[in-house]
Amino acid sequence: MKQIRLILVLGCLVSFVSIVHAEDKAPAGAEKAKKAKEPTAKEQKTSLNPVVKMVTNKGEILVELNAKKAPITVANFLAYIKDGFYNDTVFHRIIKGFMVQGGGMTVDLQKKKTKPPIKNESYNKLRNKRGTIAMARTNAPDSATSQFFINHVDNRTLDFDGPYKPGYAVFGKVTKGMEVVDAIAEIATKRVGPHGNVPVEQVVIKSVTLLDPKAEKADKKADTIKSAKKEKDNQ
Repeated sequence: MKQIRLILVLGCLVSFVSIVHAEDKAPAGAEKAKKAKEPTAKEQKTSLNPVVKMVTNKGEILVELNAKKAPITVANFLAYIKDGFYNDTVFHRIIKGFMVQGGGMTVDLQKKKTKPPIKNESYNKLRNKRGTIAMARTNAPDSATSQFFINHVDNRTLDFDGPYKPGYAVFGKVTKGMEVVDAIAEIATKRVGPHGNVPVEQVVIKSVTLLDPKAEKADKKADTIKSAKKEKDNQ
């Protein structure tokens, strides 16, 4: 009888230990499922914000586009870039301490034919801060086509502030070349026919191209090495 009780007790202990270990162990396939959720290299690459290079006769400007916050505006801007629309256009309106505007006129101040207007995404709450790029438009909120401006200073009055003050849609920011924007803003202006604040010296946008993320990363690395070398030489 004692032997039978001992066997029963040992059996219960073995079952208890098995249950404890079973609860501590992750369900079958859980680790595999966790790994499957991790983004692939391709997904990580596509999740990067697009970066465009604007080459002007005053220097180069790199702009990072915020596709997450302004998907319609960024898609529109990239479509114009793909078509080569901005090549050989000008910054036709310059107001120091405010902004520099371009992307819609030829060197002889003729308006280029554009795509249909897009929805104003200023409700994305991106602010018109110094160095940001936003869409130019008429008084009608949803009238932006190709023209854009780069804020020379913080312009809080251009921000979205409710349905009765839609604002101007920011869709990116300058990541390199703000000194070029500053130089453009310093150019004296004049009136040419119906156009005001036209620079006396033409500022031509030679090209706007979409950069490969890998190329942009390589450029940044090269700049870092160059800066470190310069700093070392100055010591």
